[in-house]
Amino acid sequence: MEAIIHLDNIKKNYYLGKQVIEVLKGISFDILKNEYVALMGPSGSGKSTLMNILGCLDTPTSGTYILNGHDVSSMADNDLADVRNKEIGFVFQQFNLLPRLTAAENVALPLVYAGVPRKQRMEKALEVLSRVNLADRSHHKPNEMSGGQNQRVAIARALVNDPSIILADEPTGNLDSKTSHEIMEIFSKIHAGGNTVILVTHEVDIAEFAHRIVRLKDGIIESDVRKEQLLVK
Repeated sequence: MEAIIHLDNIKKNYYLGKQVIEVLKGISFDILKNEYVALMGPSGSGKSTLMNILGCLDTPTSGTYILNGHDVSSMADNDLADVRNKEIGFVFQQFNLLPRLTAAENVALPLVYAGVPRKQRMEKALEVLSRVNLADRSHHKPNEMSGGQNQRVAIARALVNDPSIILADEPTGNLDSKTSHEIMEIFSKIHAGGNTVILVTHEVDIAEFAHRIVRLKDGIIESDVRKEQLLVK
Protein backbone atom coordinates (compact mmCIF):
# COMPACT_ATOMS: atom_id res chain seq x y z
CA MET A 1 0.00 0.00 0.00
CA GLU A 2 1.25 3.47 -0.80
CA ALA A 3 1.47 6.25 1.77
CA ILE A 4 -0.99 9.09 1.30
CA ILE A 5 0.88 11.03 4.01
CA HIS A 6 4.64 10.87 4.55
CA LEU A 7 6.19 12.91 7.38
CA ASP A 8 9.96 12.99 7.76
CA ASN A 9 11.49 14.70 10.81
CA ILE A 10 8.79 17.39 11.08
CA LYS A 11 9.69 20.12 13.56
CA LYS A 12 7.68 23.16 14.55
CA ASN A 13 9.01 26.03 16.63
CA TYR A 14 7.29 29.17 17.85
CA TYR A 15 9.18 32.28 18.82
CA LEU A 16 8.38 34.53 21.79
CA GLY A 17 10.88 37.35 21.52
CA LYS A 18 14.24 35.58 21.66
CA GLN A 19 12.78 32.48 23.26
CA VAL A 20 12.30 29.42 21.04
CA ILE A 21 9.45 27.09 21.95
CA GLU A 22 9.85 23.66 20.36
CA VAL A 23 6.36 22.18 19.91
CA LEU A 24 7.14 19.32 17.50
CA LYS A 25 10.62 17.83 17.89
CA GLY A 26 10.99 15.52 14.90
CA ILE A 27 7.85 13.64 13.91
CA SER A 28 8.20 10.89 11.29
CA PHE A 29 5.48 8.50 10.16
CA ASP A 30 3.49 7.36 7.14
CA ILE A 31 -0.27 7.07 6.87
CA LEU A 32 -1.40 4.64 4.17
CA LYS A 33 -4.37 5.15 1.87
CA ASN A 34 -7.61 4.16 3.61
CA GLU A 35 -6.05 3.94 7.07
CA TYR A 36 -8.08 5.03 10.10
CA VAL A 37 -5.75 6.74 12.57
CA ALA A 38 -6.39 8.37 15.94
CA LEU A 39 -3.94 11.00 17.23
CA MET A 40 -3.89 11.18 21.01
CA GLY A 41 -1.91 13.01 23.64
CA PRO A 42 -2.32 15.27 26.64
CA SER A 43 -2.77 19.02 26.35
CA GLY A 44 0.52 20.54 25.19
CA SER A 45 1.73 17.30 23.55
CA GLY A 46 1.74 18.92 20.08
CA LYS A 47 -1.25 17.06 18.63
CA SER A 48 -3.13 20.24 17.62
CA THR A 49 0.00 21.63 15.96
CA LEU A 50 0.52 18.32 14.14
CA MET A 51 -3.15 18.34 13.10
CA ASN A 52 -2.74 21.86 11.64
CA ILE A 53 0.33 20.76 9.67
CA LEU A 54 -1.39 17.59 8.41
CA GLY A 55 -4.36 19.73 7.36
CA CYS A 56 -2.12 22.24 5.51
CA LEU A 57 -3.35 25.00 7.86
CA ASP A 58 0.24 25.54 8.98
CA THR A 59 3.72 24.71 7.66
CA PRO A 60 6.55 23.03 9.58
CA THR A 61 9.69 24.89 10.64
CA SER A 62 11.71 22.05 9.10
CA GLY A 63 11.24 18.54 7.78
CA THR A 64 9.37 17.10 4.80
CA TYR A 65 5.63 16.54 4.37
CA ILE A 66 4.52 14.68 1.23
CA LEU A 67 0.73 14.65 0.81
CA ASN A 68 -0.60 12.41 -1.96
CA GLY A 69 2.61 12.87 -3.95
CA HIS A 70 2.95 16.64 -3.39
CA ASP A 71 5.66 18.14 -1.21
CA VAL A 72 3.60 20.60 0.84
CA SER A 73 6.26 21.38 3.47
CA SER A 74 7.32 24.66 1.90
CA MET A 75 4.37 25.58 -0.33
CA ALA A 76 3.12 29.16 -0.54
CA ASP A 77 -0.20 29.88 1.22
CA ASN A 78 -2.21 30.05 -2.03
CA ASP A 79 -0.93 26.68 -3.21
CA LEU A 80 -1.54 25.19 0.23
CA ALA A 81 -5.14 26.44 0.13
CA ASP A 82 -5.64 24.67 -3.23
CA VAL A 83 -4.25 21.38 -1.91
CA ARG A 84 -6.33 21.73 1.25
CA ASN A 85 -9.57 22.28 -0.69
CA LYS A 86 -8.95 19.31 -3.00
CA GLU A 87 -7.43 16.75 -0.65
CA ILE A 88 -8.84 17.34 2.83
CA GLY A 89 -12.27 17.49 4.43
CA PHE A 90 -12.34 19.01 7.92
CA VAL A 91 -14.68 18.21 10.79
CA PHE A 92 -14.37 20.36 13.93
CA GLN A 93 -15.65 20.09 17.49
CA GLN A 94 -17.64 23.34 17.13
CA PHE A 95 -19.36 22.30 13.84
CA ASN A 96 -18.52 25.75 12.31
CA LEU A 97 -21.82 25.96 10.43
CA LEU A 98 -23.21 29.28 9.19
CA PRO A 99 -26.40 29.95 11.18
CA ARG A 100 -28.38 31.63 8.39
CA LEU A 101 -27.85 28.84 5.87
CA THR A 102 -29.82 25.60 5.62
CA ALA A 103 -28.13 22.24 6.06
CA ALA A 104 -27.90 21.79 2.27
CA GLU A 105 -26.45 25.31 1.78
CA ASN A 106 -23.86 24.73 4.52
CA VAL A 107 -22.83 21.43 2.91
CA ALA A 108 -22.59 23.05 -0.53
CA LEU A 109 -20.29 25.89 0.62
CA PRO A 110 -16.96 24.26 -0.40
CA LEU A 111 -18.42 23.79 -3.90
CA VAL A 112 -19.14 27.55 -4.11
CA TYR A 113 -15.40 28.17 -3.67
CA ALA A 114 -14.68 25.48 -6.26
CA GLY A 115 -16.89 27.31 -8.79
CA VAL A 116 -19.49 24.54 -9.18
CA PRO A 117 -22.86 25.79 -10.58
CA ARG A 118 -25.71 26.08 -8.06
CA LYS A 119 -27.88 23.24 -9.40
CA GLN A 120 -24.98 20.77 -9.25
CA ARG A 121 -23.96 22.07 -5.83
CA MET A 122 -27.38 21.38 -4.35
CA GLU A 123 -27.65 17.96 -6.00
CA LYS A 124 -24.28 16.97 -4.58
CA ALA A 125 -25.15 18.41 -1.13
CA LEU A 126 -28.37 16.35 -0.99
CA GLU A 127 -26.51 13.23 -2.10
CA VAL A 128 -23.93 13.65 0.68
CA LEU A 129 -26.58 14.50 3.30
CA SER A 130 -28.28 11.20 2.50
CA ARG A 131 -24.94 9.43 3.16
CA VAL A 132 -25.09 10.74 6.76
CA ASN A 133 -28.83 9.94 7.05
CA LEU A 134 -29.92 13.57 7.05
CA ALA A 135 -31.61 14.13 3.68
CA ASP A 136 -34.91 14.88 5.47
CA ARG A 137 -33.28 17.82 7.29
CA SER A 138 -31.79 19.52 4.22
CA HIS A 139 -33.93 22.69 4.61
CA HIS A 140 -33.38 23.07 8.36
CA LYS A 141 -31.02 25.67 9.81
CA PRO A 142 -28.50 24.84 12.54
CA ASN A 143 -30.69 26.21 15.37
CA GLU A 144 -33.50 23.86 14.26
CA MET A 145 -31.34 20.76 14.71
CA SER A 146 -29.66 18.88 17.56
CA GLY A 147 -25.90 18.87 18.16
CA GLY A 148 -25.61 15.41 16.64
CA GLN A 149 -27.52 16.48 13.53
CA ASN A 150 -25.33 19.57 13.15
CA GLN A 151 -22.21 17.43 13.39
CA ARG A 152 -23.60 15.18 10.64
CA VAL A 153 -24.12 18.30 8.49
CA ALA A 154 -20.48 19.21 9.19
CA ILE A 155 -19.37 15.71 8.18
CA ALA A 156 -21.39 15.95 4.96
CA ARG A 157 -19.73 19.31 4.22
CA ALA A 158 -16.32 17.65 4.73
CA LEU A 159 -17.26 14.94 2.22
CA VAL A 160 -18.77 17.13 -0.49
CA ASN A 161 -15.51 17.78 -2.37
CA ASP A 162 -14.68 14.04 -2.49
CA PRO A 163 -11.47 14.57 -0.52
CA SER A 164 -8.96 11.76 -0.08
CA ILE A 165 -8.58 12.51 3.65
CA ILE A 166 -11.09 13.33 6.38
CA LEU A 167 -9.47 15.16 9.29
CA ALA A 168 -11.63 15.29 12.42
CA ASP A 169 -10.60 17.40 15.43
CA GLU A 170 -12.39 16.23 18.63
CA PRO A 171 -15.55 15.63 16.55
CA THR A 172 -17.51 14.31 19.54
CA GLY A 173 -16.26 16.86 22.08
CA ASN A 174 -19.62 18.65 22.36
CA LEU A 175 -21.86 15.57 22.22
CA ASP A 176 -23.28 13.13 24.76
CA SER A 177 -21.98 9.56 24.71
CA LYS A 178 -24.92 8.04 22.77
CA THR A 179 -24.70 10.70 20.04
CA SER A 180 -20.89 10.41 20.04
CA HIS A 181 -21.12 6.73 19.21
CA GLU A 182 -23.64 7.41 16.42
CA ILE A 183 -21.21 9.97 14.93
CA MET A 184 -18.32 7.50 15.21
CA GLU A 185 -20.39 4.87 13.38
CA ILE A 186 -20.65 7.37 10.50
CA PHE A 187 -16.86 7.78 10.46
CA SER A 188 -16.53 3.98 10.35
CA LYS A 189 -18.82 3.93 7.28
CA ILE A 190 -16.81 6.73 5.64
CA HIS A 191 -13.64 4.75 6.23
CA ALA A 192 -15.28 1.59 4.87
CA GLY A 193 -16.18 3.62 1.76
CA GLY A 194 -12.49 4.21 0.98
CA ASN A 195 -11.55 7.45 2.75
CA THR A 196 -8.47 7.90 4.88
CA VAL A 197 -9.68 9.12 8.30
CA ILE A 198 -7.50 10.95 10.83
CA LEU A 199 -9.09 11.65 14.18
CA VAL A 200 -7.74 13.83 16.99
CA THR A 201 -9.22 12.92 20.36
CA HIS A 202 -8.32 12.68 24.03
CA GLU A 203 -11.08 10.12 24.72
CA VAL A 204 -9.91 6.50 24.73
CA ASP A 205 -13.32 5.03 23.83
CA ILE A 206 -13.50 7.31 20.77
CA ALA A 207 -9.91 6.50 19.72
CA GLU A 208 -10.76 2.80 19.84
CA PHE A 209 -12.95 3.20 16.74
CA ALA A 210 -9.71 3.81 14.81
CA HIS A 211 -7.47 0.99 13.56
CA ARG A 212 -4.23 2.66 14.63
CA ILE A 213 -3.46 4.93 17.58
CA VAL A 214 -0.52 7.36 17.51
CA ARG A 215 0.22 8.92 20.92
CA LEU A 216 2.20 12.14 21.24
CA LYS A 217 3.98 13.40 24.32
CA ASP A 218 6.14 16.53 24.61
CA GLY A 219 6.35 16.94 20.82
CA ILE A 220 7.51 13.42 19.97
CA ILE A 221 5.73 10.14 19.18
CA GLU A 222 5.42 8.13 22.39
CA SER A 223 3.75 5.10 20.77
CA ASP A 224 2.28 4.04 17.42
CA VAL A 225 0.15 0.91 17.61
CA ARG A 226 -2.10 -0.78 15.05
CA LYS A 227 -5.26 -2.66 16.12
CA GLU A 228 -3.85 -6.08 15.28
CA GLN A 229 -0.93 -5.38 17.65
CA LEU A 230 -3.37 -4.32 20.36
CA LEU A 231 -5.29 -7.58 19.93
CA VAL A 232 -2.11 -9.67 20.29
CA LYS A 233 -1.23 -8.14 23.65
